[in-house]
This record gives sequence, C-alpha cells and structure tokens, in this order.
Amino acid sequence: MKKKCIAWLLIIYGIFLFFTCKHTDKQEEEAPIFLLDSTYVSVNIVASHLDVPWEITSGPDDEIWFTEQSGKVNKIDAKSGHIKTLLTLPNLYRERTAGLLGMVTHPNMSETPYVFIAYSARKSDQVHVSRVVRYTYETDTLVHPLTILEYPAWKGHFGARVAIAPDGKLIIATGDGAQNENAQNLASPNGKILRFNIDGSIPSDNPFPNNAVWAWGLRNPQGLVFSPKGILYNSDHGDATDDEVNIIQRGGNYGWPKIAGYVDSQEERLFAQDSILAPPLHAWTPTIAPAGLAYYASAEIPEWKNTLLLATLKGNSLYALPLNKEGTKADTVYHFFERTFGRIRAVYASPDGTVYMATSNRDWNPNGFAEENDDRILQIKKVDKSISTANLVLKAKIASNTKEMRSEGEILYTNYCASCHKPNGRGLTGTYPSLLHNKVVEGETAEFIRLILHGKNEMPSFSFLNDKDLAIVLSYVRKKFASKGKQISKDDIKKERVNH
Repeated sequence: MKKKCIAWLLIIYGIFLFFTCKHTDKQEEEAPIFLLDSTYVSVNIVASHLDVPWEITSGPDDEIWFTEQSGKVNKIDAKSGHIKTLLTLPNLYRERTAGLLGMVTHPNMSETPYVFIAYSARKSDQVHVSRVVRYTYETDTLVHPLTILEYPAWKGHFGARVAIAPDGKLIIATGDGAQNENAQNLASPNGKILRFNIDGSIPSDNPFPNNAVWAWGLRNPQGLVFSPKGILYNSDHGDATDDEVNIIQRGGNYGWPKIAGYVDSQEERLFAQDSILAPPLHAWTPTIAPAGLAYYASAEIPEWKNTLLLATLKGNSLYALPLNKEGTKADTVYHFFERTFGRIRAVYASPDGTVYMATSNRDWNPNGFAEENDDRILQIKKVDKSISTANLVLKAKIASNTKEMRSEGEILYTNYCASCHKPNGRGLTGTYPSLLHNKVVEGETAEFIRLILHGKNEMPSFSFLNDKDLAIVLSYVRKKFASKGKQISKDDIKKERVNH
C-alpha cells in the first residue's frame, strides 16, 4: 500500500512538472518577437498584477529583486515566476509618488550582505519623512535596519535612486521636494547627489567637509547608474522643458532651478557667469519624463553595447543613448517599444545581457495604456533568428523623425499638456483639473493666457513657447474641450506678455 501511494505521488508530481514546464515553454513561444536593428528579441512577462514596481536589480542568487511602491521588497525566479517577499515595510507613507522607491544590493553580497532602500515613512499623522535604510540579508529576509539618511518628506519630487560606487561608497539621488530653492542650498539634502560610507558616515574626501553633498542643482533625478569605467550617469525629470541625462562629477552644479538643460537664455547666461556648471549629456524638449537608467555592457545585443537605456513615463518608450568610446558623449538617441507597454518606470541590464523593464501604468498619474495584468516586469532577451521566422515580428525601433498626421494644435497639446490633463482633457481628479467646460478655459481670454504664461501652483509656466505656438495650442484647447470662448491670436498673446 505504501509503495502504491509513493508511486501515485511520483506520477502526480511528474504531471505537475510536465504542465509547469509546458506552461513556461508556452509563455516563451507566445512572447512577442521584436526586431531592433539586426537582433531579434522576445519580450516575456515575468511578473504581473504588481503594485507599481519601482526598482529592479539582481540579488546574490541570480534572481531578480524588485520593489513595489506599496512597501514590498521581493525577489523573483525569472524562469518559474515564483515571487518571494523579503520585506514589507511598516509605517509606510504612500501618497502620489511617495512610498517605497529605490533599492540597491551590495555587489559583494557574500561578504557584505547589505541592501539599501529609499522610501517615505509616516512618523505620525502629521510628520512624514524620506529615508534611506540599510538592511542585512539573512535567510530570505531583510533584518537589522540601520538608517543612513532621514529628512522631511515633501509632496513630490523624491528622486530616490541609490547605487553603489566602484569604490564601495553609497550614492543617493534626491529630488528637490517640489521646493525649487532646495536644489541650490548646500545645507539641504534635497535636489542632490549624496555620497556616504556604507555605515552611514560621511567620506573624508567629499567636496565639502562633513557634508554628504557630492553634486547639486537637480530637480527630480529618477535614474542613477555607473558604467564599468566608473562614470556616474543620472537622469533628471525636468519641469515643462529640458529633461536631462547627465554625467555626475564631484562638486558639479547642474543648475536647477536657475538653469534647465543647456545654457541658452539670457537669464541662464547671467547665472552661469558666477557658477561652474556641468552641461547635460543630452536634454529633451518637449519632455519625455525620464525615470530609471541602465548601462548595457554586454555584447549579447550588439546594438546596445556601450549604451545607456532610459525608461520614460511620458515617452512610453525605452530610449537608447549610444555612447562614444570614452563614455562622455551621446550624439544620437533612439527609442524602442513606443506605446507598446505604456509608462516605463525602471530598467535593469543584467550581466548576461538580459534586460528587465517595469511598467508604471497603475501609478498615481496613469495614462490610457493600463492592461488588465498591469503592472508588469518584462524580460527582453535575444532569440535565434530561426525562432523569429516562425513568429510575427514587430518593429521595436522608432525613428526619431517619425511624425503622425496630426494638427499643430494636437501635437503641441500632446507634447506639453496631455501628460497631466490627459488626451481626453479630463485630467486627474484632485490633482490636475479637467479642461472640459473649465471656467478658466471658457472665461476671459486674458486670464487664460496669463495662467499659461506664468503658471500657478504645480502648473509650470509655458512662457518659453513663442506667441504663435501658444495661440495655436490655446485655441486647440478651447475648440476641443470648451463650449464657448473665442479663438486666440498671436496678438492676444503678445499683448499679455507686454502687460505682465
């Protein structure tokens, strides 16, 4: 009887393995195939139904580790899809962009089993703080928290990426907290690249004595990565213009809020006279909302070797910035998977050449891309050409000069307004007002123009647009979303510029 039971258990176990393996194979077979330039890649879903995955990295066991904004640190076996939760944060403060954000594992976990996470915490009902905490990894859990950094949590612009430098130092990117003046204030931790020893002390060779500031003048740096040469790159989320990718230098000032992007206005030139500024590696206007950043070192996908991979939220794409041999210039930019997976929050390039991306379609500011199984972690992996010929192959690379047949007004609205007010004009309840039958949109023309020229609260100024473009986009908004209100001319815009 005992032998029969064992036999039946073995049969059942074998059937289980068969269907498990078959399910995995089927997933791989059904994964869409994309052509980059000459390399075919599959894009597999390795995890789905996640609560806004924010960071992806690898752990000591070759498994993928990731954070969820809801407060969980997880690891996943990319082959089986099995997820193990290592930590659930207590007293998490989550609102809009606040929550559990960045994470980095120590590169030598066998001897230094440290994991650093950046998150916002609730100290009381009225007091919220941003923290970077070091945990120790022991038997599939994170224990012994040590607070490296704690400072007031503002309402947004957390930055919150972390990295380990080649010299073993901890690097932290912080946002300005939506308080512009923080970025140029060396006494504030906000809007900075900070450098610590891994025990939380301040290195003696930092630019300023007893100060963690390594570089400053940043707005919302959501990308941070070292190349094998030791060059530190970051992405910085701009305001209405000039998203950036920068090379971070010791003691570098990156200009915000006095300078956005390149020094190309009279006010910026005046500020630059008295400051030593580091220009961006690349800047974008209209903005693309850059987020996570990875360096691709492998030869597995030749098109991406020695390339920065940039996740974008508004851009809904993975951007690629091929670097020169020295890693100091990026003269061309390509983007991949445009509008295919929606908002991309994080990207990680593993040593074997596999790339992982995390979608952010169900965060506080969603767009129209959310799928039923969002949010997801996606695996981009090279496949043989023979496999690709048996499948429908999709084109991944989008030429930068591709244009759609749209009116000038729609293009301007899409570039500068739709990420907040949404393509349908309905905005986001409680945050971005709807434009449909909006009192300002339908009201006095002068008041409408002044709001756009000068901004208000979280809405930035769009005075950098010329009179013609402003007239076109404001007229488009009135025609598309308002039931009344005259069309706006260049002269209307010019009059308000002069008067105010």
